[in-house]
Amino acid sequence: MLSETEQLQSPITPARAAAQQAAQQFAGHDIVQTLHPLGSGNINDTYLVNLVDTEQPFVLQRINTSVFPNPHQVMDNLCQFVHHAGQRLDRMPPNRRWEVPTVLRTRHNQHHWTDRQGNVWRGLSFVRGTTTFDTIQNQTHAVEIGYGLGCFHNLLSDLPTNRLTDTLPGFHITPNYLHQYDAVLAKATALSLEERHCCRLIANHRAQLSVLEDAKAKGYLPVRSIHGDPKINNILIDTATGQAASLIDLDTVKPGLVHYDIGDCLRSSCNPLGEETQQWQAVTFDVELCGTVLQGYLSTASNFLNSVEYNYIYDAIWVITVELGLRFFSDHLAGNVYFKTQRSDQNLARALVQLQLAESIRTQQRDIQATISQLKADYCSDTGYAA
Repeated sequence: MLSETEQLQSPITPARAAAQQAAQQFAGHDIVQTLHPLGSGNINDTYLVNLVDTEQPFVLQRINTSVFPNPHQVMDNLCQFVHHAGQRLDRMPPNRRWEVPTVLRTRHNQHHWTDRQGNVWRGLSFVRGTTTFDTIQNQTHAVEIGYGLGCFHNLLSDLPTNRLTDTLPGFHITPNYLHQYDAVLAKATALSLEERHCCRLIANHRAQLSVLEDAKAKGYLPVRSIHGDPKINNILIDTATGQAASLIDLDTVKPGLVHYDIGDCLRSSCNPLGEETQQWQAVTFDVELCGTVLQGYLSTASNFLNSVEYNYIYDAIWVITVELGLRFFSDHLAGNVYFKTQRSDQNLARALVQLQLAESIRTQQRDIQATISQLKADYCSDTGYAA
């Protein structure tokens, strides 16, 4: 992150000039003082904006319209969630800090701004006094990561899905990603050793990748309002208390299965080496951390999960991990057109990490399922029915 002096001395590139112009649209009568990149997201361009007369900074984002071709619908969903969550928090204020980012309005009272190049920008409130981590720091942190997702799901649990648009049809429909992988692989030639290893790992998993979608089709798993991308570094931690304080990166709020959220949170939390490690051969899934994160999650989310939904938590962890590996590897083979990269082989490296993690999950299936069964006995009061 640049210092303020470095920011002021940095050359004004076309990208920075566009961002400054966009930031001014959300600044009201104030003036943009500084603007610098924020976070390490793989999709949108994100900046922290400081104003001259206002102490509170805000977050500016350029929505990646290659990924989100209907950005207006993304913003409509976001506003629906913010309004609904705000009402819930007003009616039942928690006994600890929890913040929902506010959508800023332009000077013309719009929830987004489109520049002359067609780029779509939005402004969001900045949740101060928080930080994020790419890996679990300790057991307390693990509990708080789970609590953060549980609190978010609890706020969403009574938001009717018909109020949300499916802004990314096919997103988190794992069999679709398998079909995309097969199509791009058919065009690939002269695969490297690491690429062939990815192919072998995918072959180990492909037969069961429709398990969640099959359960949804049979009525075992209900469609709910979900976050869509609740990985560990999207959960903000209060720097003073160490408690989860917010969940950000809300582009993918949409109807779906909460299992994709639960699985995504656990696969990103329970890999001690993190998603960008170069030591992919050493990647393992930490079952003890899994239990701790789930305990934090169920402490606030168990009131809306039914008995049958517990039975698919293991499948969710495994499926979403393979899915992300598929997505990274397919993007690598296609020439890195979706995820941001700093080097040509970065998506390949990311794929190797996720597919190795999936192997570790598969080999520890009994231990993971035993952990989930114990938590189900502790937290689930709904007898449900067998699936």
